Amino acid sequence: MSEQRPLSDIREEAIGNLSHQASEAGLNDIKEDSSKQREHGSPLLRTPVVQAARPKRRMSTASKVSVSFFDPEGMQELQRTLTNRTATRPESIAESIDSQDTLTVDPDNFDLERTIRNSLRRQDKAEVKPRQLGVAFRDLEVLGVGASSSFQPTLGSLFNPCAIAEGIRNARHPSIKHILSGFEGVVKPGEMLHSYGTNFALPVVLGSPGAGCSTLLKTLANYTEEYRAVAGERHYDSISPADLKRYFRGDVQYCPEDDVHFPTLTVEQTIEFAATTRAPRPRTDITRSQFIEMMTDIMTTVFGLRHVRQTPVGNQQIRGISGGQKKRVSIAESLASRSCIGCWDNSTRGLDASTALEFVQALRIATDTIRLSTVVSIHQAGESLYKHFDKVCVIYEGRMAFFGPADKAKQYFMDMGYEPANRQTTPDFLLSVTDSGARIPRAGMSTQPRTADEFAQYFKTSKAGRENAQEVDQYISVYAGNTESAKAYAQSARAEFAKRSGMKNPYMLTIPRQVAAVMRRKVQIIRGSMLATGINLFSYVFQGIIMGTVFLRMPEATSAFFSRGGVLFFALLFSALNTMAEIPALFAQREIVARHEKAALYHPFVEMLAHTLVDIPITLVITIIFAVILYFMTGLQRSPEQFFIFLLFLLVLSLAMKSWFRAIAAAFKSEATAQAFAGISTLVLAIYTGYTIPRPSMIGALRWITYINPLRYGFEAILTNEFRTLRGTCSSLVPQGPGYENVSLVNQVCAVVGAQPGEDFVDGANFAGLSFGFTYSNTWMNLGILIAFAVGFTIMLLVFSEYNTATGHDSAVTLFKRGARTETSKKRPSDNDEEAGAEKTKALDDHHHAPAPQRQPQLDTKPPAQQDVFTWQNLEYTVPIPGEDDRTLLNDVYGYVAPGKMTALMGESGAGKTTLLNVLAKRVYSGTVTGDMLVNGHALPADFQSQTGYVQQMDTHEPTSTVREALTFSAKLRQPPSVPLEEKLAYVEQCIEICGLQEYAEAAIGSLNVEYKKRTTIAVELAAKPKLLLFLDEPTSGLDSQSAWAIISFLRSLADQGQAILCTIHQPSAELFQVFDRLLLLKRGGQTVYFGDLGENATKLIKYFESNGGRHCEPHENPAEYMLDVVGAGATSSAASDWNKLWLQSPEAASTQDEIEAIISQDRGRGTVEAELTTEFATPWLVQVKELIVRGIQSYWRDPTYLLAKLVLNALAGLFIGFTFYKAKDTQQGTQNKLFAIFMCTVLTVPLASQLMVPFVNTRNVYEIRERPSRAALLFLTWFWTVGFPTDRAGYTYLMMGVVNPLYYSSIGQAVAAMSPDAQTGALIFSLLFSFVLTFNGVMQPFRQLGWWRWMYRLSPYTYLVEGLLGQALGKQDINCSAVEFVHITPPSGQTCAEYMDPYISLAGGYLQNPDASADCRFCSTRTTDQFLEASFNIFYSHRWRNVGIMFAFIGFNISMVYLLTYLFRIRTGPLLPSFLRFKRRKN
Repeated sequence: MSEQRPLSDIREEAIGNLSHQASEAGLNDIKEDSSKQREHGSPLLRTPVVQAARPKRRMSTASKVSVSFFDPEGMQELQRTLTNRTATRPESIAESIDSQDTLTVDPDNFDLERTIRNSLRRQDKAEVKPRQLGVAFRDLEVLGVGASSSFQPTLGSLFNPCAIAEGIRNARHPSIKHILSGFEGVVKPGEMLHSYGTNFALPVVLGSPGAGCSTLLKTLANYTEEYRAVAGERHYDSISPADLKRYFRGDVQYCPEDDVHFPTLTVEQTIEFAATTRAPRPRTDITRSQFIEMMTDIMTTVFGLRHVRQTPVGNQQIRGISGGQKKRVSIAESLASRSCIGCWDNSTRGLDASTALEFVQALRIATDTIRLSTVVSIHQAGESLYKHFDKVCVIYEGRMAFFGPADKAKQYFMDMGYEPANRQTTPDFLLSVTDSGARIPRAGMSTQPRTADEFAQYFKTSKAGRENAQEVDQYISVYAGNTESAKAYAQSARAEFAKRSGMKNPYMLTIPRQVAAVMRRKVQIIRGSMLATGINLFSYVFQGIIMGTVFLRMPEATSAFFSRGGVLFFALLFSALNTMAEIPALFAQREIVARHEKAALYHPFVEMLAHTLVDIPITLVITIIFAVILYFMTGLQRSPEQFFIFLLFLLVLSLAMKSWFRAIAAAFKSEATAQAFAGISTLVLAIYTGYTIPRPSMIGALRWITYINPLRYGFEAILTNEFRTLRGTCSSLVPQGPGYENVSLVNQVCAVVGAQPGEDFVDGANFAGLSFGFTYSNTWMNLGILIAFAVGFTIMLLVFSEYNTATGHDSAVTLFKRGARTETSKKRPSDNDEEAGAEKTKALDDHHHAPAPQRQPQLDTKPPAQQDVFTWQNLEYTVPIPGEDDRTLLNDVYGYVAPGKMTALMGESGAGKTTLLNVLAKRVYSGTVTGDMLVNGHALPADFQSQTGYVQQMDTHEPTSTVREALTFSAKLRQPPSVPLEEKLAYVEQCIEICGLQEYAEAAIGSLNVEYKKRTTIAVELAAKPKLLLFLDEPTSGLDSQSAWAIISFLRSLADQGQAILCTIHQPSAELFQVFDRLLLLKRGGQTVYFGDLGENATKLIKYFESNGGRHCEPHENPAEYMLDVVGAGATSSAASDWNKLWLQSPEAASTQDEIEAIISQDRGRGTVEAELTTEFATPWLVQVKELIVRGIQSYWRDPTYLLAKLVLNALAGLFIGFTFYKAKDTQQGTQNKLFAIFMCTVLTVPLASQLMVPFVNTRNVYEIRERPSRAALLFLTWFWTVGFPTDRAGYTYLMMGVVNPLYYSSIGQAVAAMSPDAQTGALIFSLLFSFVLTFNGVMQPFRQLGWWRWMYRLSPYTYLVEGLLGQALGKQDINCSAVEFVHITPPSGQTCAEYMDPYISLAGGYLQNPDASADCRFCSTRTTDQFLEASFNIFYSHRWRNVGIMFAFIGFNISMVYLLTYLFRIRTGPLLPSFLRFKRRKN
């Protein structure tokens, strides 16, 4: 029996179709001897004759990782699964396989490697050929736009002639920045040298943030669109970058540091989707579905994700898997999509050391088993991580300082003339040599390179550089221009593509298969979060019931003609308004779709097509429910034919409008711009439906809009469908009443359009034709037109989705405030001063504090002397879990933080580090906390949070604020009012210098990279001058080792001046670890493992673990990684001992308890720490409001896209409404047109409020009213006079339309946003509430017909807004009927018109045009606008100022609701009712 190979040596064949293999008839013209193949033991040696032989490379020294590393039990289960699948294979298939290639094995003696190798032999028999891809680059140069020419845009800069000229000049001649220059190297995939050993390329890229690491990774991944130019050579074997992007884009992937996935999809669904979209065409006995299932099983098992397969991935709002598991999901997704080259950008950010190590081990497994070419950039890489890499590339300010074997890099730089510090890891040493303030020159040498250019030149002339150049030249000479190799690769790749998938695209599946896969995913997304769908359904049901009761059982009389038109118009308008709520959700998923498009998973338009198809049954169900409720409650014509025509048009129109608004979202890069355009389009569609202004009244210049308005065709169809069988009993025969009891129909007429003399009814079809110009004969033509609109809008949606995948946030350029001067940060000490390097070495060797290096500035003003000690004992924290027992997150934790000391809080992922920090900082708002937290032995002061600083892990800032503005804001509001403003501002400048932010002091925070955002976060907390304690949660997360050292050194300087610091930290190097004084180490479950001093070089810590059964710590080992390894930190590690139990029984624990008791008893005599503040906040309320308003105005001024969208929406809407109702006459129809001109302006509330949802949700902690009324002036100016309102009434109208209305919709919009979890939900809720408000304002259903709902009429804010606007603008004016508005009455014989009609006119109003005539009396039913408004709409001119006061009362209520709802939904903890009960008790 042959010797069994270890699992770590499994090759590509170990995954079957997981390899990049294909079958193409005729690919090889020469058949190799199959026996010779079997002699070599692997079909991977069977390379096509046209494939160039790969240049050999040195044997790698990188560590290998077993494929069973993450989940040994899962691997065994996977082996059993594969065995069972083999046992169930049909006999016909089994018989066709050679006996030595079968998978029939003994389940008790299963060899996974041999099993899957045999599977690969079967593929070899099917002529499935392998393919692999490397990348070589030479003289690589990447150019970008220099930061000096990038200023933060403002609304003023859009109209500033100088800024416009500067923008044109910069566009023509931009400032060019050399991001990368002079790079050359090669990254090769694995080559099978012999049957038991393989070398795989797994290079690591090291460099400080801003050095060009991300740019190099993106360039190697062929993601170069964001750069101005890329020069030099890049060769993907024999494939050019252009061909790779066009035909084989999915073979190269760039994975950013953030793990962006659909949060409601489970882990299994995420991986399965990637496997589905990149599944190869079946060429063996394994079907496509079997391959997808096997791929998902292998990925979840190999990467230890079996136990979370059914768990949602999650995000900030949706609870899901941990950060480490998300990283592994990203790897699994990438591998499931079967790329050949993977570039991973700083993907260990935010992971603890053990999880980061597991991440790299997972990459090692992927590289070894699937023969990937993997490029990784990692910040703060430990030695245990570094040993897994084959090559390393060191970048120094955009120049290549080294590229070569990872195990030779350290010696290379030592030979250059630099030496590592004590216990400094190799990656930290490699980075330190690129930092003039951190590198240590070797004694006696003075000729070392200093600048980036000198480092690059030194490497080129060195032996390592020559070897690298030789390797590159050899690689390029073999592959560049090799058409045979390129053809073989293309044939191999194309053989995996589905038949009929096309030869000129990179997508592996056909369009129908892509649509099917994405549709299945869309269903999974909807099922994962039913909230939006549920709210949508509820809004339709709720609104259907409301409208149904408002228009309940309308009579078949002429008095209900207007109401019937209103019901039908509302049914169409509500569907159109509701669909706008999808826009935020479509923008939220765009980043994911763009990433999948770059990975060649599917066409972007497929996502929208699938969305549309999946939405059809949902829309059908919702529309049916809505139609049934509304139709039968309102009493529309009850015949099956008419109901189903109504339903059909409602459904088709709803689908058409969904495609329209989705197309708008797909067409724009900015969400605000899309919302503005959607709002204008809604206004246009609503006005030109034919209800608010009938076609006969439209001006000729704009009547053409009705022909391109789908709502008009739908409205004509459902209106004529309703009225064609209606014979409305006349509700207003003229004349009638006292004195007309015996008058016959001959002398009466119905005062309704379409009435015929002598008839007491009105034919509905005649009414529709004369009033609206609609006829029923157009119904089926209208249906065809609507279908054409739906198809056309869908085509627009698909085209925009495919070609406009960019977002408004693609730019990576730092933006500076225009006009501000940027400072260059002070030069760090030059390393030609050997004494400085010697001092640092001595400091690290002689003092475990490792004081801050000289490049850290010192505080000129020291913090006040600190003597207060913070202690905690018996701390426990439990949280309720629905349907389960309460979960304990912290279990009997105790410790203390003393002034002048730095305490590190560490542990594995899930140990409770951040939870403990939040509990200690009083920042938990749910669950139960027990135990004692004391300062000087006394209870915490009331303003404990104000006396502490808390640096959160998430860098949350106002993105448009500059760094200096953010620090000034913090200092003004958080330092006591007694501190002079000059002193606060001076301290801000010190914090800027301390944190190394001088160069970016005037930069917009939102445009900074990760490192400088983190520096800003720390600086903001420092600007508050915390007195008692400074909490920091992962302050070094995302930073490189030198930046992390700078931050920790600065914290050390604070501690040395008396500041107490408690800090969680991930992945600390030995250098960083030595800076801390004490350590609190937790294990999973919130249990203490160790608390105490570290000792010099962590000797006390090491001694404790070694004396309690831990393994020996090697001299070169990082103590931080050592202790985590000993206690079994990590998802795949385990400990031999219960370290929590050992700690509780140890003398060190007893000593710690005695120390805490001694501290409490000694300090208790010094008295309590007095609260410096009598309120929760440091500054008065008015000061807060002032600063927040200033910041709010600045924020909006610096968001020109948002402001311009609002300005354009108001201006265009005003012009459009104004010219639609241009110079409306004083007739009855003209008066009604003026009424709807005002009503349609109120409809603008929906898009305007929807626009503010996103910025409000993004800055939810800002409570003031940000919307300013000045923008509405454009609406007023472009609308008032064009409609024809009298000039002497403009002042009041501007007050209501330009001031009151914007204040109202802004405040109600923010109140809705305050209680909404996201912008999409907020938009849905607001659309529902707004339609509810409009329903009861007396316009759509006149007051006299509201019946029981009249109480809601009085509660609706828009009742008073509409009454104020209409009463003031239209009141106290005469009406002069047009010729068609006069009704013709025949008086009794012998009476004149005046004699006959005077009694009626004195009672009901109106006037006669020919009072002296004795025949054909022309009567107008309305004489004054007051008569028209009072009788029909209950609107009174005299109420105008009362309405202003009531609207301001509503605005005040809305503002209070913003605060109250924010408290109830974002701040309050526990159930709602007890909160009110406690409030009531406090008042009593």
